[in-house]
Amino acid sequence: MWNKIRCPRSELELLFTLCGGQCFRWKKTGNCEWTGVFANRVWTLSQNNEYILYRVTNCPALETTEKLKSTKKSSSGVHSAGRVKGMPKKTPTCEVADVEINRNGDVFTKHDECLSEDDLLRKYFRLDVSLEEHYAQWSKKDPHFKKAAKKFTGVRILSQNPVETLFSFICSSNNNIARISSMVEKLCILYGNKIADFDGTVYYDFPPLTALTDPSVEKSLRDAGFGYRAKFIYQSACKIMQLGGSDWLQHLQSLSYEEAKMELKKLPGIGAKVADCICLMSLGHLEAIPVDTHIYQVAVQRYLPHLRGRKVVTDKIYNEIGSHFRSLYGSLAGWAHTILFCADLKMFQDDPVKRKLGIKDIETSRKRRKLKQEL
Repeated sequence: MWNKIRCPRSELELLFTLCGGQCFRWKKTGNCEWTGVFANRVWTLSQNNEYILYRVTNCPALETTEKLKSTKKSSSGVHSAGRVKGMPKKTPTCEVADVEINRNGDVFTKHDECLSEDDLLRKYFRLDVSLEEHYAQWSKKDPHFKKAAKKFTGVRILSQNPVETLFSFICSSNNNIARISSMVEKLCILYGNKIADFDGTVYYDFPPLTALTDPSVEKSLRDAGFGYRAKFIYQSACKIMQLGGSDWLQHLQSLSYEEAKMELKKLPGIGAKVADCICLMSLGHLEAIPVDTHIYQVAVQRYLPHLRGRKVVTDKIYNEIGSHFRSLYGSLAGWAHTILFCADLKMFQDDPVKRKLGIKDIETSRKRRKLKQEL
């Protein structure tokens, strides 16, 4: 049986949100259906024009708790996990749970297991934010955004676990989405706890910090194909534990964006781009602008043409690009920039002939390969 949350496609498009380089544990498992892991559960998601549909496989330790939650009612008096029966009625907005949201867009809760599955999903997709409203504002300010927004509606910034996000983006260095996903999955298989085994697939949670601090980790990850990233994963895990573990990472939410970024850059293997990814996608600093090869090309082609021809992306240039987007889009600049990022991804381009034949802009591709070594 599928559960449902009211949310039209204009507020959330699963394809762009789950496959656009924010997270790396979702796999397409059916027609318009994705399966992934977060909050100690295996989720299968789908959607129609008006609802997000979901099914959950819990780890055994959570099953008793979830039975108690199943009677929880939303503020409207309707059971929070409704069952899909026929075609849903049309509704203009998402349902928003009666939970407290802090200034960073994160739910105030001692433990995520205190939340119902409806609320976990709302938190994960930040459904407290009206996307149509912000799309309209950004489109008024920027004709380039307006053009991208017509095809890329419903792109949301996820609210992810900081530990998982940090180590996932350490794996992202000089990598593509497919290879990052493979590395993250290996990390979970090697050091994560088993959650479920169904449909012929074993699912693992993301490893706890302590599992990554064993002295054998670096060699094991090198043997698994992580290369130089193996050292950074092990050393960063040890450093974070010295600083206070996951509580230290959570503490970065309460700092300013600049302060949080500065703290993250003290960790091995974390430069400006990776720090910005962590700030944006797990710490609630939605003004963070990760500048990779895609965003650099977007910036020089459409916004900052004076940067064309630069052979090295210096700290000054990196900061100039981020500052430009923040001045243009405001406090949610990182969210707006993510729509531009998705619009530039090859996998989302709408020319099926070019996709099938593998035709691409040779000059742009060459420039991006060179820049990837520098960013």
